[in-house]
Parts: sequence; structure tokens; C-alpha cells
Amino acid sequence: MSTNWSSHFAARTGRMSASAIRELLKITARPEVISFAGGLPAAETFPVEAIQAACERILSTNAHVALQYAPTEGYMPLREQIAAMYRARGVPATVDNVMITTGSQQGLDLLGRTLIDEGDLILTEAPTYVGALQAWRPLAPHFASVPTDHDGMQIDQIETSLPIKLLYLLPNFQNPAGITLCAERRQEAVALAHRHKFLLIEDDPYRALRYSGQDIPALVEIEAQMLGADWNAAGRIIHLGTFSKVMAPGLRIGWMLAPTEAIRMASLAKQGADLHSSTLTQCIAVELLANGVVDANLPKLVSLYRERRDTMIQSLETFVGDCATWTHPAGGLFIWLTLLCGLNTTSLMREALKKNVAFVSGDSFFFDGRGADSMRLNFSCMPPDKIREGVRRLGEVISEQQQLHPVAAQ
Repeated sequence: MSTNWSSHFAARTGRMSASAIRELLKITARPEVISFAGGLPAAETFPVEAIQAACERILSTNAHVALQYAPTEGYMPLREQIAAMYRARGVPATVDNVMITTGSQQGLDLLGRTLIDEGDLILTEAPTYVGALQAWRPLAPHFASVPTDHDGMQIDQIETSLPIKLLYLLPNFQNPAGITLCAERRQEAVALAHRHKFLLIEDDPYRALRYSGQDIPALVEIEAQMLGADWNAAGRIIHLGTFSKVMAPGLRIGWMLAPTEAIRMASLAKQGADLHSSTLTQCIAVELLANGVVDANLPKLVSLYRERRDTMIQSLETFVGDCATWTHPAGGLFIWLTLLCGLNTTSLMREALKKNVAFVSGDSFFFDGRGADSMRLNFSCMPPDKIREGVRRLGEVISEQQQLHPVAAQ
């Protein structure tokens, strides 16, 4: 007799769902597919030789540390480097304010475990990062979205009479929409969190990937300026960062920066998850930072992605034109496209895959199933010629489906 596993799973597993992006990656791994689906960095930008050299040095001089268990909070030299990076930006951080995570996605999971109770009110941008929804939905919070425009979340639309537990923001070149929270609204968000005593999670994977405009201070930097020496005691912001976009995602090095009480509780949750993140990859990160590899590689990365962003925008103008509107991100990896013809992008995606082009339908980025008229397009992992061809195919699919479904297009 076979085991009825469904009768044994915890009730919360009923609120779990597969990531549409992860599922798509199984299809888009085929070489004939032009994929705008994943948020993948360009593999040719990975500092392979530097990583290889770092591994050789580490294993010849420090193998007894790199291959051993490590503290849950992370390898001390890496935590020191990250704390110093934030001190240079005005945050009075010490190593006790930093915990290394297995990618910033683990930070979201740990924050869910330590902060979110069933029924808690979580405010997000509309649309928002699918990974946060996936991490927190099993915990049964109440999600509410705040509208966005070209300057990011409309902070003045937050209903402060509600019992807000936390506000989740991606301030720079947001995933999926590519928009950036302007400086004025960052100030407003920090002030609002302190005035109404809710927490703010700042998820910031893309800040270094700016292709135009001026850098804007992080929310945690604004808060630190406001609180001064009281930041560790009175801070309300938990900041997540990652090296996945500027080193290599396979290293799985992210971090959490927060007041020590939040770090202490998150480290207890991490002990039950994986004990600690890989010591070896943390040692590699230390080497790449100390040797200036990341800083040296960044201008090439920015130049490459700027060209690909511009190519996609130009291709959309040529092949999609008046059928849609789209964002013009100043950085990051994504463009958010909204169709004006009434077509459903989930159905459209199935037709696009027949032409070997892929994207992520917009409903994946809303907790309530909205976004069926939108899609997320990634421009970072395809060269310009494939971007042009992929957008041409996409425009062809949109045109064909408009003709087949004229009612939807009215």
C-alpha cells in the first residue's frame, strides 16, 4: 500500500506554491530558448580566474578554517568587511550588527520565522518580489499592497490607522518593476516607521548596478543619520544585501544588517536551518573584496548591462510599440511591461514558449492574483542580438494573439 503523504504534511504546506520563475528555468535551460524569465546575471561576467586563484590560496594557506564549521553569524573577517562598508556610509555598524546568510533569500526566510505571526499585516509594493511572497505566505500573514509609480511606492498612500507589522521595500531598481524609490519618499518611509512603530525590511540586491542617475542613500543610512549613536538601540530597519549580482550567485553569499537584538534572534533561527553558511565561499568573498576584484569588475558589469537595457528598450519600441507600456529602469536587471490590449500574459507565455521566447507573467508578483496584463522581462543574461530577436518574437506573439482574440484587445 502506498503512503498517503498528503495526510502527513503540515497544514501550512497548503499555502506553499512553486516559484513560477524556478519552474520556468527548467524549460528555459534549453539552448534554443531566448529567456527573459530568470533574474540571472551574465555568466561571462563571473570572475572565474579570480575565484580559482582565491580557492588555491585559501586551500594552501587557510584550509583548516575554510573547510571547518563556522559561527552561525558568519566568518568574522567577512562580517568585519561588511560592517566597515556600512560605517563608510554613516551607519555605526559593528560585526554584531551583521549576519551572513545563504543568499539574501535566506534572510527573508529567517525574518519570516522570527517576525511574522499568523494574521500580521505586511505591506508590500505592487508588484513585489515573488521570493518574499513565497517565503512568507505559509506563515499566513495578511498582505496589503501600496500602489507605486515611477518614483516607487507612494508612501502617502499607506493607511496608518491599520496595525502594520512591517513594511517590505526594494528601494533600488525594484524586482520586478525596475523602479526606484526616490529620496523624498525614503525619508518619508523611515519617518513613518518610527512614528507608527512598525518594522521596515529593506531588500537591496541591485544598488551597485546603476546605469544612469545619482546614487541615493539606503533607508538604513537615512535612519542612522536620524538616530546617530542611538541607531543600534532604536533602529527599526532590517537591511538585506547580497554579493550574488556582483560576484557570482553560486557562492550564495548574502547578509543581514540590523540592530543586535534582531541579529541575535535571526541567528537562533539560522541555527535550526543550516547551522551556518558555507565557510569556504565566505573565505572566497573575503579574498575578492580584499583584492579589489569586485570594485575592478563593477564598471564592466555596469557597461554591459546598460547596453543590454538600452537594447531591450529600443527593441520594445520597434517590435511592441503602441501595444504596451514599460518601465525605463535606471539600473538593475528588469523591465516591467504592461499590455494595453487586454491579453492575459499567462496564456501569452504559453504561446511565446512555442516560439522559444520566455518571460514571467505578472500575476506571480502579486499576492492576490492581479497583474495578468503584465510581465517581467530580464535583460541581463542575453546578448544584444538575442535580446532583439527575442523581443521581435514577443512582438509577433502579441500581434498574433490580438488578431485571434479581438474581444480581449478591445
